[in-house]
Amino acid sequence: MRPLTDQETELFFKKLSKYIGDNIRHLLDREDGQYCFRLHLDRVYYCSEKLMKAAACISRKQLLSFGTCLGKFTKSGKFYLNITALDYLAPYAKWRVWLKPNAEQQFLYGNNIVKSGVGRMTEGTETNAGVVIYNMSDMPLGFGVAAKSTTDCRRADPTALVVLHQADLGQYIRAEDALT
Repeated sequence: MRPLTDQETELFFKKLSKYIGDNIRHLLDREDGQYCFRLHLDRVYYCSEKLMKAAACISRKQLLSFGTCLGKFTKSGKFYLNITALDYLAPYAKWRVWLKPNAEQQFLYGNNIVKSGVGRMTEGTETNAGVVIYNMSDMPLGFGVAAKSTTDCRRADPTALVVLHQADLGQYIRAEDALT
């Protein structure tokens, strides 16, 4: 367990800011204490300073995880957000997409979202922006990347891809052994 290097921090914050923008500071400066990001076995964990100090007493080989795993660095040096980050992305999301009930199941099976499945979309969403996906009762289902901006989406046909799938709650079932 160690702090992130400057390059790792830059990659990690760049990915997080794609979804929550400048709201990253709300993750670190919370009313209930100080929180931090730490790297352990190529995974980035989000935890309180108190938990981090307690985990420091355990050797690296015996420490499996601590806090919440937000994502991992790949062998090629890219950062990949896990579905476990959804609880921290959803409250601070800049751009959101709400799905119609008939499109929820398709998204939770890992498919991209077409225009006919979109109930509403945050105004001003840009192409390639990180979006958090909600159902119509405001429950976060996952996150993805906008394939079309809000204005392009209005003119698109019903079968056009609007959001490219990144992660969804169905991954807890599909890949429960890989989520650590």
